[in-house]
Amino acid sequence: MAFVSPIVSDKTRERTRQRVQDQLESNSKDWANSIFKWMLFLTLVFSLLVLMILLATVITGSYPLFSERIGSFLSNGFTTKSATRGVFQGLRGTFWIGICVICFAFPVGIAAAIYLEEYATDNWFNRLININIRNLAGVPSVVYGLLGLAVFVELFDGVVGVPTKTLGRTTIAGGLTLAVLSLPVVIITASEAIRAVPTPLRQAAFGVGATKSQVIRSHILPHAAPGIFTGSLLSLARALGEAAPLIVVGAVSGRLGPTTGLFDPSQLGERFTAMPMVITAFVGQPGEQWRPLASAAIVILLLVVLGFNVAAVLLRNRFEAKREG
Repeated sequence: MAFVSPIVSDKTRERTRQRVQDQLESNSKDWANSIFKWMLFLTLVFSLLVLMILLATVITGSYPLFSERIGSFLSNGFTTKSATRGVFQGLRGTFWIGICVICFAFPVGIAAAIYLEEYATDNWFNRLININIRNLAGVPSVVYGLLGLAVFVELFDGVVGVPTKTLGRTTIAGGLTLAVLSLPVVIITASEAIRAVPTPLRQAAFGVGATKSQVIRSHILPHAAPGIFTGSLLSLARALGEAAPLIVVGAVSGRLGPTTGLFDPSQLGERFTAMPMVITAFVGQPGEQWRPLASAAIVILLLVVLGFNVAAVLLRNRFEAKREG
């Protein structure tokens, strides 16, 4: 059956053409669109202004301490005097917590994303898993702290560390708690990056006889690597700034035991603290002499988070350049 186009009179066609031309050449402004655009711009300006005020406040407050004893502040531990107190133990705990997140959340989350996107069938059970993963990304962090207290603190009591000394409240328990907190975000960002890989790329690989695992290893993962690394490192940066889960699993806000080296793995089985706990302890101290310490600790934590963000950008650019080359 041949397709028959509707008959349009010349008068109707000319009227339509004139209406379209008038709309294209019209000088009248779309006021609703202009108002919406300016509202978005003012929202952006307000957000940046608040951020700049916060940064200026903490940087100004930390300047006296940085100008006097930045070296001792980074190398000293907890003391009762503000003039000698430092953040080394907090930096050490944050470092090892970050190692735990990288070693657990990243491989498990990326592997889960690969399975959900490349192997799982589209049925009600897998759709339910996807919905629950997205819901877990919005769960308050203190809930993960309760999970870590019930699972990791009890699990590692006597397995890692001395039972009578740590009672399971070790660095590895805090690190795994924050790893579980980061896991849903890692899965979601990795899934979105894998889903964004063009379908013709998969089809071309299958067309030359590649197996499923070869397509994933040689084509999908290199193409999705920028998005995967960016999302994963940003989730790590968010985890390193969390204080509520660490409080629940037993992070110390006071004096710790003997100071070990920054890269000493025995810290995994010891009581621990982290930069968010150090900031909380400084803010809670009475007296104005503690305010510069709190501001300086905030600046250091911001620099650590900024370092991970810079690493995410560099890795993304590197993989994008390698993919395009």
